[in-house]
Amino acid sequence: MTLDTMIIILFSYLFLSSSLIYTQNLNQELLEPWIDLKYPGIVLFLIGISGDFYHHFLLSKLRTKGSKDYKVPKRGLFELVICPHYLVEILGFLGISLISQTLYSFSTTLGTALYLMARSFAAKRWYISKFEDFPKEVNALIPCVF
Repeated sequence: MTLDTMIIILFSYLFLSSSLIYTQNLNQELLEPWIDLKYPGIVLFLIGISGDFYHHFLLSKLRTKGSKDYKVPKRGLFELVICPHYLVEILGFLGISLISQTLYSFSTTLGTALYLMARSFAAKRWYISKFEDFPKEVNALIPCVF
């Protein structure tokens, strides 16, 4: 990942966090949602964040120190999709949306999902172009769908 992409993502997360907190403050005067999705949201967030950590850990183990070779990840959900770390990150965002239950958080989750779908599609094209034996039937982000 290039530095400019990392900076954009960093500022996006900072903006998201601060605006989500601000939105929650604005909504304190409103009625509570009639269905409390806080606890399913917490479970979904924990699944997302732990899955994200696990798949990034697998990615970090692909290269040995000093190596510049690219390898195809094999463990975890990498057998089903090219970017499982994006999939579980979307689950984490969905968990945040269920916890806060605001239009802002759901629209942020939708925007994040669309962004990560585009990145995973680009990653699939990259893998197919770099590895001749890469299986073309592996989906980009969602198993058996996309």
